[in-house]
Amino acid sequence: MDELLGEQATKTNGKRGPSSKLQQQIERVNLLPRSKQKFVIEMIDTVIQQQA
Repeated sequence: MDELLGEQATKTNGKRGPSSKLQQQIERVNLLPRSKQKFVIEMIDTVIQQQA
């Protein structure tokens, strides 16, 4: 999520090897224009709020 918000990403798990599917998707979203990034973030927020 830090990358989506334009913040410095921090590694927390220290794992080596291929990136997880989620990490790969975040990296791809990071390449989208800001308006599309905002749309994706809003969708993620909606899904998370529904689970709470």
